[in-house]
Amino acid sequence: MPPRTAHVRRETRESRVDVVLNLDGGGHGDITTGIGFLDHMLDSLTRHARFDLTLRAEGDLHVDQHHTAEDVGITLGQALNQALGERRGIRRFGDAVVPLDEALAQVAIDLGGRGWASIDLPFHGPMIGGLSSEMIPHLLQAFAMDGRFSLHARLLAGENDHHRAEATFKALARALDDATRFDPRLGSEVPSTKGVI
Repeated sequence: MPPRTAHVRRETRESRVDVVLNLDGGGHGDITTGIGFLDHMLDSLTRHARFDLTLRAEGDLHVDQHHTAEDVGITLGQALNQALGERRGIRRFGDAVVPLDEALAQVAIDLGGRGWASIDLPFHGPMIGGLSSEMIPHLLQAFAMDGRFSLHARLLAGENDHHRAEATFKALARALDDATRFDPRLGSEVPSTKGVI
């Protein structure tokens, strides 16, 4: 199988994002977005999905975090879609329930080629470590739409917003790790009755 890598750049009047992604990496992240908590969440995603990710983002943070976080989600999704290619031989589906102390998050995904996001992440406060909490569902939605996968994410338990967010990103990581793995029974087949994704 060819290397499952991608290099995507996105530049607008509001942000510049550069992503290098290797789906068959070792969980190494080199991430700078200008938003510390977002860096932490993306590093956790990278580590637990066993991807290698280099991500550089510069945005109009003097306005707010919206454009930066949204464009990170878009660019990361485009990189995932590019790295997956025709999606031959992959397991396609993945799910995980991940605890972090008192918090519990559930994520299920389908890398079936259609973007969809159903996200139920009711955070308590407006900010988590310097990141607007409302930007977490928005980034995840952009990631799913541009990554062309269905994403269902929900919080099952928890009080601490840091724990709730981190459990969600770790659950997404574990689901991505499962769904992007090769199934030796499939060989180079596309995992769809349609024959294409």
